[in-house]
Amino acid sequence: MLRQPRVLNSLDIKSMKSRKRLLRKSQLYLILDKQTFGKRSLKNIYAAVSNGKIDLIQLRDKQSAKAAVLNLAIKLSQQLSRTKTLFIINDYVDLVVASGADGLHLGQDDLPINEARKILGKDYIIGISCHSLAQALKAQAEGADYIGIGPVYRTATKPDYKPIGLKILRQLKGKIKIPYFAIGDIGLKNVQEIIAAGAKRIAVCREILKADNQEEAAKQLSKILK
Repeated sequence: MLRQPRVLNSLDIKSMKSRKRLLRKSQLYLILDKQTFGKRSLKNIYAAVSNGKIDLIQLRDKQSAKAAVLNLAIKLSQQLSRTKTLFIINDYVDLVVASGADGLHLGQDDLPINEARKILGKDYIIGISCHSLAQALKAQAEGADYIGIGPVYRTATKPDYKPIGLKILRQLKGKIKIPYFAIGDIGLKNVQEIIAAGAKRIAVCREILKADNQEEAAKQLSKILK
């Protein structure tokens, strides 16, 4: 069993109301995929956060030992706890509280939303990946705080998923009242198409993580979304 170290929990800084308010205002969501990011420094990511360009960061690590994921999550949580950037952990519901994160992101085959809510309570954000309008409507009805909808385009980080295209983004408009983030190979080359389809928010991974200047990449995307 993982030891749960005492850390500065972001509940001390961000109340439930402030978390939900920050979520509603958010536009740019960074998926910090450990396998994509590798051993690169987080310095430029923190710089982008401090300049208010990244609204949410999700730690996604599918391969490392759980103890290693927790250690990195604690570092991120401590760095982000006094900022307006929300910190989300992918999959591991037990690491949310242990690390002091703001919430949890689930996949369609992960823990059901209602079970995650029983564990975390109302103070934490719970988001979920959806690949269709039906899944998005179901997630909204079950109490998800936000939805990641995609992949809009074919993406190297999810090669087995068929792209859903822009049509579903148009279908969500007016039907989904909670925040939803378009995801899937989104970047400067196509973000205007996403906006034109009705999405106000995007989640990106490689567009920032693989950029020569990560802070500048975040700045350019944030500027377009405003």
